[in-house]
Amino acid sequence: MPTRSFHRTDRVNAELRREVGVLVHAAVRDHGLPQASVVDVEVSRELDVATVWVTALQPERSSEAVKALKALAKEFRHALAHTMRMRRVPQLRFKYDDSVDKGERIERLLRDSAPGTRDPEGQ
Repeated sequence: MPTRSFHRTDRVNAELRREVGVLVHAAVRDHGLPQASVVDVEVSRELDVATVWVTALQPERSSEAVKALKALAKEFRHALAHTMRMRRVPQLRFKYDDSVDKGERIERLLRDSAPGTRDPEGQ
C-alpha cells in the first residue's frame, strides 16, 4: 500500500483557508472594506506563522484592503482560537496575491494585440 504524503501543515493550511475566508468575508461586510477574498494560506513548518494570500475585486484598492486586514489580524486570531482545534493558533500575516492581476493584464495584452498582424507571406 502506498504511503500518503499528506502532512499536518497541509491540513492546517486547508482549515485556515476555510476559517479565515469566512472571517474576511464577514469583515468586508461588517467594516465596509474593499471586496477581498482569501486565495491561499501557507503555514510555517512550526505552525507559528501563517501567510494569508488575499486578492481584491478592485486591484486599485488592494493596499487599503490588506492594510485593514492586517489591523484585524489579532481579532481574527482570537476568533480562530475559539473555532479551531489547535493548541496554538498561528500568527496571521496578510499579503496581496497579484497573480490574478498579472493574468488579467496578460490576457488584455493578448486580446488587444492587432489581429491583422501576419507575416508578409500571408501565412
